[in-house]
Amino acid sequence: MIIDDDIQACLKTLHEGGLILYPTDTVWGIGCDATNESAVAAVYKLKDRNEAKSMIILLAKEEDIVNYTGEEQLKIYDYIKGVSKPVTIIYKNAINLAKNLINTDGSIGIRIVKDEFCKKLINAFGKPIVSTSSNVSGYPPPSIFSDIDNKIKKGVDYIVQHRQDDQDPGIPSTVIQMNDDGTYTTLRP
Repeated sequence: MIIDDDIQACLKTLHEGGLILYPTDTVWGIGCDATNESAVAAVYKLKDRNEAKSMIILLAKEEDIVNYTGEEQLKIYDYIKGVSKPVTIIYKNAINLAKNLINTDGSIGIRIVKDEFCKKLINAFGKPIVSTSSNVSGYPPPSIFSDIDNKIKKGVDYIVQHRQDDQDPGIPSTVIQMNDDGTYTTLRP
């Protein structure tokens, strides 16, 4: 089965510190081990992205958030349950992640994936995976696989075969930030 082969190839690549090009619950993403500084640096280099612009991580389960933020403020999930579009939440006090992945203010963006392929991959890997859109910085994120720049395709170590033929355009997630008082601010609708 192609999905299982993709999962195994991704796991091998991630464990070796490589980069993957994979479908997410939003757009196709470039991913790596979110705890590996060298791998994270390679993503920045491939995208020609300024390291001051942090990237997000994907998790498969809500309860894993406390392992990477040091926060237990999960009230935001009452909001998320009523929204059909994927939501990335900016949390303060990022921990247990590659230092070059954490924003200069100590925050990290986290999205709990609903996509079954991503859930299976993250659960099998046992750690968060970086997710950043599969475009060179300054260009719009491609909405389908065939729109991904060849520079990106050639710059990763493994390209997932699953969903390459999908023609339904992906859209970026909503981004919200948790405030100290338990409220949130929408940064990207």
